[in-house]
Amino acid sequence: MHLPSTLLDGARQIASRLKAVSSSMAMTEQRLSYTLDSTLETVDKAEESATRFASHLGFPEDEVMQISMAVREGAVNAVLHGNAYAPEKKVMLAFEHTAEGMVVTIRDQGQGIDLSKIPNPLAPENLLKTSGRGIFLMRSFMDVVEIRPSRTGTEVKLIKHVPGSSGGGKEASQ
Repeated sequence: MHLPSTLLDGARQIASRLKAVSSSMAMTEQRLSYTLDSTLETVDKAEESATRFASHLGFPEDEVMQISMAVREGAVNAVLHGNAYAPEKKVMLAFEHTAEGMVVTIRDQGQGIDLSKIPNPLAPENLLKTSGRGIFLMRSFMDVVEIRPSRTGTEVKLIKHVPGSSGGGKEASQ
């Protein structure tokens, strides 16, 4: 997938700064989890955490950027669409290194999502819209994307196979 150079340049700058910070940290556990407020700062923390975790696992720089962007989109959806910025609602974020690869789980406390009502961002009537591409981007950047809506929130599971693993390519996702 080809991304605009300005977007890639900005993402590379962020990764470079975070790499300097994360190189001095040793991650001793294979799971990190956070409970975050429904704010835009949550989105930034989710993206930064994804960058550190993916870098630690040895993903190439371009894949680190893709993972970070997918997590950012998932966090935006959780904060904006799921929790609607409600201060009493939280976003749960977890990163795991499993046999499958890097697994990211994002859960909101909203009313769930009707997957049948998500418009196709590639449809001609949607091409010029400024929003509506988050799930499309997550599916483009990750090997597996599972979306599980419920009345008590939506859980998004993102999987990226670790370099050199037997996970292979993209798998069907909901």
